[in-house]
Amino acid sequence: MKTVLITGCSSGYGLETARHFLANGWKVIATMRTPRPDLLPASDNLRILPLDVTQPESIDRAMEAAGPIDVLVNNAGIGLFGAFEATPMSTVREIFETNTFGVMAMCQAVIPRFRDRGAGTIVNVTSSVTLASFPLVAAYTASKTAIEGFTASLEHELKAVGVRVKLVEPGYGPSTSFAANGQQRMQGLITKPYERYAHEVFAGFGQISVVTLATDVAEGVWNAANDTTDRLHFPAGADAVALARAT
Repeated sequence: MKTVLITGCSSGYGLETARHFLANGWKVIATMRTPRPDLLPASDNLRILPLDVTQPESIDRAMEAAGPIDVLVNNAGIGLFGAFEATPMSTVREIFETNTFGVMAMCQAVIPRFRDRGAGTIVNVTSSVTLASFPLVAAYTASKTAIEGFTASLEHELKAVGVRVKLVEPGYGPSTSFAANGQQRMQGLITKPYERYAHEVFAGFGQISVVTLATDVAEGVWNAANDTTDRLHFPAGADAVALARAT
């Protein structure tokens, strides 16, 4: 029985991914900043651990408690929507701390374990904003695009020591907590010069008919984690798949 450690399991894609692996017979270590056992079905194959990917001590404790794992899924991330001109650099750094440096830190924590065994898979979850540009998400896009480049390079060096690295690129998921989780962070980021344009963008989102569901991402992560080929990119959701084909 294989074991997967998933970050950011308190909602959305991470939560659904934990459910998916659990339902398919894996041991699941579901991590989140504030553990909530009520979110997942009780199981002997489930452990819920506290983890803040921006804190080295928290990463060390979680990895020690987790023990041996076969797959790491770097899903934890935070959203940001607003005009870049109005976005404080402190907020940009906050986004990078989780979406970029948090992913890198988790990779650095698990790589020696996988390298010693000559086996293991890292799955980094990014976004379809890396496949096509979207408005008013410049800082968020930068944080996710950095992980695309990082992962592509990392895949080359880890292949030499028997470790696989994959990218899952979810599309637009209106059912996630992207906006709700970042409301405080986004306050004041749509300033007057951008109000009209932002309303047009919001109206456009309301007309999108092809979107990504949490189950699409869970399936994408599952496929990436079990893939034994050299395939790197796994777009998840019909809209992401269409964008990937177009690009």
